[in-house]
Amino acid sequence: MRTSTLALDPSDVAVPPSPADHKTFWLSLTEQLISRGLIPSAQKLIQRVISQSVSISDALLAVDFVTSRGLDLDLPTYDALIKKLLWSGHAQLAHSLYSHNIIGKGINPGYSIVNSMVVCSCKLGKLDEASSLFDWLLMNRSCDKLAINALFRELLAQKRFLVAFGYFVKLNDIGVTLGAWCYNALIDGLCEKGCLEEAIHMFDLMRERTGLLPTLHLYKSLFYGLCKKGWVLEAESLFLEMESQGFFIDRMMYTSLINEYCKDRKMKMAMRVYLRMLKMGCDPDCYTYNTLIHGFVKMGLFDQGWVIYNRMMEQGLQPNAMTYHVMISNYCREGKVDCASLLLNNMVSNNLALSVHCYTVLIPSLYKENRLEEADEVYKQMLTAKVVPDSVLFFKMMKMFPKGHELHAALMIVQAIAFTGCGFDPLLLPVSATENLEQKIELLIGEIMKSNLSLANVAFSILISALCEGGKLDSALHFLDKLTNLGCMPQLFTYNSLVKCLSQEGLFEDAKYVVDLMQDQGVFPDQATYLIIINEHCKLGDLPSAFDILVQMEDRGMTPGVAIYDCIIGTLCRQRRMSEAENMFIRMLESGVHPDEIVYMTMITGYSKNGRLIEARQLFEKMIKDAIKPSSHSYTALISALVKKDLTDKGCMYLDRMLADGLMPNVVLYTSLIHDFLQKGEFEFAFRLVDLMDIKQIEGDLITYTALVSGFWRSITITSRKRWCSILRGPERAREKLLQLLHHRSLLPQEKLSFNSSPEAMKCFALKLMKKVKETRFMPNLDLYNYNSIISGFCWADRMQDAYDHFELMQKDGVRPNQVTFTVLMGGHIKAGEIDNAIDLFNKMNADDLTPDRIAYNTSIKGLCRAGRLLEALSLLYAMNKRGLIPSKATYENLLAHFCASHLTIPAFKIFEEMLAYDVVPRPYNYSWLLCILCEENKLWEAYIVLDTMIQRGKYPLKATRRFVAETFKKHGEHDFGFMIQDHIPE
Repeated sequence: MRTSTLALDPSDVAVPPSPADHKTFWLSLTEQLISRGLIPSAQKLIQRVISQSVSISDALLAVDFVTSRGLDLDLPTYDALIKKLLWSGHAQLAHSLYSHNIIGKGINPGYSIVNSMVVCSCKLGKLDEASSLFDWLLMNRSCDKLAINALFRELLAQKRFLVAFGYFVKLNDIGVTLGAWCYNALIDGLCEKGCLEEAIHMFDLMRERTGLLPTLHLYKSLFYGLCKKGWVLEAESLFLEMESQGFFIDRMMYTSLINEYCKDRKMKMAMRVYLRMLKMGCDPDCYTYNTLIHGFVKMGLFDQGWVIYNRMMEQGLQPNAMTYHVMISNYCREGKVDCASLLLNNMVSNNLALSVHCYTVLIPSLYKENRLEEADEVYKQMLTAKVVPDSVLFFKMMKMFPKGHELHAALMIVQAIAFTGCGFDPLLLPVSATENLEQKIELLIGEIMKSNLSLANVAFSILISALCEGGKLDSALHFLDKLTNLGCMPQLFTYNSLVKCLSQEGLFEDAKYVVDLMQDQGVFPDQATYLIIINEHCKLGDLPSAFDILVQMEDRGMTPGVAIYDCIIGTLCRQRRMSEAENMFIRMLESGVHPDEIVYMTMITGYSKNGRLIEARQLFEKMIKDAIKPSSHSYTALISALVKKDLTDKGCMYLDRMLADGLMPNVVLYTSLIHDFLQKGEFEFAFRLVDLMDIKQIEGDLITYTALVSGFWRSITITSRKRWCSILRGPERAREKLLQLLHHRSLLPQEKLSFNSSPEAMKCFALKLMKKVKETRFMPNLDLYNYNSIISGFCWADRMQDAYDHFELMQKDGVRPNQVTFTVLMGGHIKAGEIDNAIDLFNKMNADDLTPDRIAYNTSIKGLCRAGRLLEALSLLYAMNKRGLIPSKATYENLLAHFCASHLTIPAFKIFEEMLAYDVVPRPYNYSWLLCILCEENKLWEAYIVLDTMIQRGKYPLKATRRFVAETFKKHGEHDFGFMIQDHIPE
């Protein structure tokens, strides 16, 4: 019998159904095909066996059988095996097979296997590898649905929404449409990430390409994302589309939209949404009404806030703690403390849960109005109600205590925490008489820790903050270590206190280390942290470092708040860099930060001080247009600027508007106007304003008296050069109108000061003013500016001992003298003819790490010139130049005049050359004097240079000097030049 030589096709061979014979059959059949050289048929059989095998062990047995006979699997077989491994949960085995048997042998895997490996890499969490394979498939337009879905699921699981969106765009470009689940999940993720533009793009394409209608969940995701981003108009547009699609808009969505309009100060729009809410039958709740009330009262619109409050009551909704807190906070902010107290009593009578936040605003407001007994009563009421004080109340209370008493404030709050939060009387603790405040607080915290670790954490943090505020940095760091060793976690405000203390000491690197440390502890810096650092840099005028911090914030995804922008803008304004301040203001607007009244006032003041009153007034009107109601501070800034520029009539116009807004003139406005008129030398009118303050029973504060002292002595110093003539300037009618607006009648001070008074009389008056300041010590401690003003007054009055008494007193009060302090004292000694004492002070500045500034150098050079010590003055000039400081024109003129008077022509000539190098042109008198003494000493070449240089600048010598110089040149044979000087230089 002959054996058939026809090829056996494995597809034609029926596989016996018996599992026991299955392996034997396909092994025998494969063996026959291989032995007869029918390799392709054998490979097809193996591929079929692998794809149909019940278990992975059978599939791997087939692979081993083939490879043991020296055959290699073909790509379809590898593809089938990889798929088998993937769907049976052996992704790691599939990955090893791909790496070693395909890529390891240099085999091109093909599109099908690569798609499978995208799925495999995603299952193993190897997203970068999956993305790399998918990019190759995209390039060849060969992605299958399984690979696409696997990649997107993994990207979404790892919240890499923007990467997923990038793939979505690429797939969309080649015509691949994603499933509905992918659109929904990706739009949801993009909204969560704040990538609204991308989410809207996908939302539009989903409806365009798939024809699918968005689900309610998808609409809500997009709506809340738009609200979070501040895109209110887009949110409302989507809102209306939802209504048109038949979806019911719930209360939370209405309230969210109202809240966004309130944050933008668009109360008309907020009310429109509220009325639509009522019309559509959706009942507002307390949160909705609280949002509207807060929006109105934040803008100072209390009447409208009360209307909403009454509407809320009509709807049968009782105000909750949040409602009261909003109203109490804003009443306190507006100075209506009685109204705030009444509301707090209502909370008590209505048995509402009392919040520490209400007490946090009310108690300091009572202290501020000097209603100490009432403040104490409210504080006791808080303790009786078992309301536990927090760190915010501590900081508010600490400001009420005199400087240096920070630990007393901390002890009071920690005792309150022990009583209200832990239920034990802190006065019963055994306390040794030798223990200091730190030890008492530490002992108290130990007892709190036994009862409540969380409250002990707060108490410890308060102690550290108090030490920082008191400048006790070493003790603060000691207790920080102790806090962490006890297992407590320092709170954010504690780290902020440390950052502030270090920054104030100029230890910015250490402050940066604290910021890094807090992040390592899982406490992330907030706006206050960065504001502290930026504020300290700005105080030093170090704007580049402040800008660096700003960039760091933005790199970390933080949008700087309005207070940070205000700090930088204020510094730019003070440095007269108004164009940069304007750019920063625009940058703030473009970043979505809404300006508040403070930043508007900063810009208005900046414009005003730089003489740009048109821009100041335009910005004031823009502030009103942006629904920000100006306070008395904003009006004061503008009125003061107009008065200062002799535009008192315009100032009256704004004062009239201020009164129409219900804002009465206060001590700030009076102080500002008094200062302005003193600076203008209008003493009589300034003291009429002082008298009017007394009549209106407006008590002057420390700043008022300091302004009187500093303004008085500075003004009389300037006007003394004019011999007290033409002091009263400006339109009389405008000034009288100002008085009328400020109120009713005005009287001259009882001690009327004549402008022809003797210098001694002026000194006596100044001393009486300073005595008044000293009697005002019940007020908060004097700051550096106050002390400098008082010391200046005593120096002007030739009372150097009194000046030094205050110099010592300021240091005892913890106020460190600066360059201004030393310069003022130097000026006093120079005025008294005590140049050696002035030079000693100049040298002491260097010893105290206070680098003398330009004014200190100018003052010293002036004193040395007056004392006839010209070589020392010249040496100091060179030292000044070496430090990169340019002397003032007055200093150069002073030097030139004294060297000419001493007939020291060579130094005088060099000073002349240096002046011109710095574009400082000498006065005709000094330059003519120099020409004369050069000619007298026959230094004709130097005289020629002086004359020629000045003529080129259009400056000509005095007539007598011209004749003398011409004759000198003729006398020495320079006839042509002599005639040119005499005949051709204009008169």
